[in-house]
Amino acid sequence: MSGMTGVMGGVVVGVSPDWRGRVDSARVSVRESGILAALAARDPSAWGPAARAEASIRLGWLDAPERSRATLPELAELLATCRARGLDRVVLAGMGGSSLAPEVIAAVAGVELVTLDSTDPSQVRAALSGELSRTVAVVSSKSGGTIETDSHRRAIAGAFEAAGLSPAEQMVVVTDPGSPFAALAAEAGITTVLADPNVGGRYSALTAFGLTPTALAGVDPAALLASAARAQAAEDAGESAGAALGAVLTAAVADSRNKLVLWADPATHPGFGDWAEQLVAESTGKDGVGLLPVVVSSTQAPEWRSPAADVVRVAIGAGADSGADAWTDGPLGGLFWVWEHATAVVSRLLRIDPFNQPNVQESKDLTGRLLQRWEGEGALPADPGAALDGPIEIRTAGGLDLAGASLDDALRSLAEAVPERGYLAVMAYLDRHAEAAAADLRDGLAALSGRPVTFGWGPRFLHSTGQYHKGGPQTGAFLQITGAVDEDLEVPGRPWTFATLCAAQAAGDREALAGRGRPVLHLHLRDRATGLAALAGALTRVGSQAP
Repeated sequence: MSGMTGVMGGVVVGVSPDWRGRVDSARVSVRESGILAALAARDPSAWGPAARAEASIRLGWLDAPERSRATLPELAELLATCRARGLDRVVLAGMGGSSLAPEVIAAVAGVELVTLDSTDPSQVRAALSGELSRTVAVVSSKSGGTIETDSHRRAIAGAFEAAGLSPAEQMVVVTDPGSPFAALAAEAGITTVLADPNVGGRYSALTAFGLTPTALAGVDPAALLASAARAQAAEDAGESAGAALGAVLTAAVADSRNKLVLWADPATHPGFGDWAEQLVAESTGKDGVGLLPVVVSSTQAPEWRSPAADVVRVAIGAGADSGADAWTDGPLGGLFWVWEHATAVVSRLLRIDPFNQPNVQESKDLTGRLLQRWEGEGALPADPGAALDGPIEIRTAGGLDLAGASLDDALRSLAEAVPERGYLAVMAYLDRHAEAAAADLRDGLAALSGRPVTFGWGPRFLHSTGQYHKGGPQTGAFLQITGAVDEDLEVPGRPWTFATLCAAQAAGDREALAGRGRPVLHLHLRDRATGLAALAGALTRVGSQAP
């Protein structure tokens, strides 16, 4: 098959003619490394002695296509109960893998799922302003201790109670057995679906975390598991698409290409790039190494049309006509399993633990300290003085040299601060629905800087590329965008509001990046709509003046 590595278990993995030689060599390296045999044997020593303890309790994803079938009767009964109560609107509160996989599953199936993965007050309010009488809220967390999800749970329960509704009848908790969250849910009389504790969050697409909210939204979980099982069976037969994709990623690393530009066909696999971004970035971005996923919305993106020497382009749900260096296609469940397998394979070459996320915890700790200061003093640390350009306050950190006081100057300085073989990351602590236009800045910044540009909505990116920002190669430059809050929202039982929480997360992130000497441009929009328009206009001007 010219340009193809094969069709295995219903999943296609293909490579362009230019990449075939590299990938063939990488397949030999992968096979000789012993990682495939180690995965087949569920051997936790595959990633070295330092990773063994974590890996020994994180390999349940390998058997999720079969083991998760035991959950199907429980989900069918829960769905029947919800429909009997007139509950057909599903709100999912969760972060990282707890929300990204369900969002993709629902989007591909074409069913409605309201995802709450933000601490921006307007986005939280919008999720809770629908028809609560027909809403079932699924709150997902392995432990329940994630500050975003705990705050969401409190807000959801408060909204139900304020409407005269019963949280116990309209909430579902997905968590690990024996977790503090399971105990809290039992005490409150909330229905709980227990997940496999031996699966980490970003590998949990085919567990109760991925299946529960989407089953309640109307997706057939059995079909999803069946396609994943076919991919797993092919691996057991020695024809693994996961190994083939792992060879593609390994070939990229061997060729010093550590930027993984991802395009998912929006007609067939909407949102898959965001899920793969979290899986790859959080798994590989640590110990100073990693593959940086760069999600683009079309094949017209600068990184796709004119890839740099450190870029490999992979398409999802498309083939050779996409112009990709490699591509994957197939049913969603199979693709989930194949990408998880491939990520575990390339992690062996990188000599890192694919199951830990040390710098995600760092961000949580920084946020916690800032909130403790709020509790003690009633205020977060004051920001340094800012230059003001219309509706935008301009601040810098991490040694970024602001050549002038204008927004145009600031954008030029940021673009020039991206190092050779580096990247630019946009981190928008805004409402990703109401301020969706912020994502349109990505292509312009890529054209201006001439380097790959990632875009993340805060704080959800802290659970994905945020790990890579701090733990991966220190070659990033960062644009953080925050916005004024017109109407705040209380977090029941907490001394802070959602606006304070969001501000603390943004401030903690800036502190973590600046502490590593990374250049940070912080733009605060005094008015969000006019500020975004001004930012887009400035980017157009600066881009037109670039040589």
